[in-house]
Amino acid sequence: MSPEPGEPPSPQETTAVTQEVVPLTPELLISQLLRGGVLLSMSLVTCGMVMTFFRHPDYFSSPDALQRLTAPDAAPHQLTDVFEGVMAVRGQSFVMAGLLVMITVPVLRVALSLGIFRAQKDRTFAAITTGVLALLLLAFFLGGVE
Repeated sequence: MSPEPGEPPSPQETTAVTQEVVPLTPELLISQLLRGGVLLSMSLVTCGMVMTFFRHPDYFSSPDALQRLTAPDAAPHQLTDVFEGVMAVRGQSFVMAGLLVMITVPVLRVALSLGIFRAQKDRTFAAITTGVLALLLLAFFLGGVE
């Protein structure tokens, strides 16, 4: 039974909630990737800081202890060191893992854009995005050569 035009809907009709399915658009996919990456990175950094200060409360009161924590040699510098530190539940390794996630999120965004352009059969943008992704990956590999 539908109401006559101009009549308010009945209470049963107003309580029925219709959920609209939102299609996954390229913009929505990219937005979710960026949002998820930033939240994961922020969570890892926050957890790492909490772990570090929870295990070493002297960092709050001792400038010397804090100086040792912030010394460049104290942080893990290689990817294997970060993974080993995360497995050993070291706070500084969690912070470094969060920073690595933050660095990789834009690269993943470019890779996702490449997939989207290829799915849309947009050859021009796919070629440009392939070049950008190649330059990003080359910069990562050459940056670790030292």
